[in-house]
Amino acid sequence: MTIKEVTDKNEKQLITKTILEALPDWFAVEESRMQYIDESVSLPLFAAYDGERPVGFICLKETGKDTVEIHVMGVLKEYHRNGIGKKLFEEAKAAAARKGYSFLQVKTVLMGKYEDYDRTNRFYLSLGFKEFEVFPLFWDEANPCQIYVMACRDTAKNKEA
Repeated sequence: MTIKEVTDKNEKQLITKTILEALPDWFAVEESRMQYIDESVSLPLFAAYDGERPVGFICLKETGKDTVEIHVMGVLKEYHRNGIGKKLFEEAKAAAARKGYSFLQVKTVLMGKYEDYDRTNRFYLSLGFKEFEVFPLFWDEANPCQIYVMACRDTAKNKEA
């Protein structure tokens, strides 16, 4: 398994489209899925490859001068629980720290609403994320938004220009 940063816009779009469409339990809403695919072309993206086949990715988005978020992430279901998500996260976190970000955040559905998202919550907690805040109506009433945060580096430095 190799992890690499993807810079080609067409490759980013193909990777996100292929993987997100293969994960309907998390990305069933076509409008949201298409938005992630469209936005991925202009954001930092790291992909995991099994040989030449992309099997997972993580995409980052700046949310403030000191904060970056996991904008979207996906690993093909047959590759779950093999450490790929953790490796993608570690690569993205290191890149965020190199660029001078102080904090990393992620949004997901509140624990206890859906089994698939409970697994997602446990994954983020296992990486070291801490509960920050819940926004009950951020997406809609059926999907309260849990925000997790963590420091992505130990010392405060100015971001690269």
